[in-house]
Amino acid sequence: MKRTTLLALADATTEAVDIATMLIGGALGAWAGYTYYPETWSGDWRLAATGAIAVIAAVAINDLADLILSPVRRLLIQARRGRPHSQAPATLDEGLAQVAAATENDAASRAASASWRIDQGDQLLRDEDRWRGYEDGEASFFLAPGVWLHYRSQQNKYGNTKPCFTLLTGEGDQPVPITGMEQIRHQLAARAAGLPAAPSAADTEDHDQDDLLDDDLTGLHATA
Repeated sequence: MKRTTLLALADATTEAVDIATMLIGGALGAWAGYTYYPETWSGDWRLAATGAIAVIAAVAINDLADLILSPVRRLLIQARRGRPHSQAPATLDEGLAQVAAATENDAASRAASASWRIDQGDQLLRDEDRWRGYEDGEASFFLAPGVWLHYRSQQNKYGNTKPCFTLLTGEGDQPVPITGMEQIRHQLAARAAGLPAAPSAADTEDHDQDDLLDDDLTGLHATA
């Protein structure tokens, strides 16, 4: 019971730090933006620019904090599973088998850890045991018969990686980019009702805009 309580407390602490970094980043951005903009600008322009700087600062500082929080989340997931230490391999084949299994487990762990970006509620997707990792570093989460959530890491134009989630079915439907649990619920509800569940133009446009924003923020980090 004590171990469970400590893990729950650690989970709550990491999420609190995550939220705090966004609030601090937004506050610093707002203060800097409103303080250092030219006084010749009108109040409306200063407020609009301050809001934009606050959002960019919040996301940028939160991304930097995620460099520390992501490994912590993976450690917490591994602590829950309590995996035993592996034995040293006696042959090359045994070593290869261990590395292949470790690669699959690593992919599942990374998928579960990265899922906090789209599941910050009941944390259904944070259950590492339900993720199936593969040797190529990708992973899948069984949502319902014939429906899987797929995870992979993708490089942007600056050479940095970011997690990408898509909804896949066994019916040959077009993969649907997923950025939130509401999209998953909508897709499952449509399939349950026998309705078409193709991604809407708005969803695709939002996903493209998110990609551009992530790339631009990463570029700012790389040139800073």
